[in-house]
Amino acid sequence: MFSFAASLVITAVMVGIAILVARRRPPGTPLTWGEAFVAATFIFALLLMVYGIVPDRWLRWADSELKWRSDAYGIPTGPLHLGTKGRLWAHGITFFGRGRIMLSLQAVRDIIATLIYGVAIVGQVIGWLWWQNRGKKKDVPELETSAYGRPLLRKV
Repeated sequence: MFSFAASLVITAVMVGIAILVARRRPPGTPLTWGEAFVAATFIFALLLMVYGIVPDRWLRWADSELKWRSDAYGIPTGPLHLGTKGRLWAHGITFFGRGRIMLSLQAVRDIIATLIYGVAIVGQVIGWLWWQNRGKKKDVPELETSAYGRPLLRKV
């Protein structure tokens, strides 16, 4: 639990640092070789955390402490203790007596890991778009000007 939580906190701090630098640095400012090297190393470390360490820590925590194995079924409810042994649909989801779907805890673990990757890729694309569009002014419609060069506020 601690290692998963620590990896999430470290990742959040790194994302915060990237946002802080992006807000302070004016777009188009030339980079020195050293700044580019440090930025590339930082982004590599951030992507390593997001795509490597955070999902790995989740899978290890689910396997060890939570004991989400392939022989246990249902969706864990945690402290709510709903259903059988704190799991919803521990005996499967039935469809009018015509069979059932059994969802193992290991499948739930893998679905959560997939969601971690999904949030990461969406966040990465949003981060790219935000970085590329920072500093750009929104289109403001031009007002007509009078013969004296002042904007006209009403039609004459």
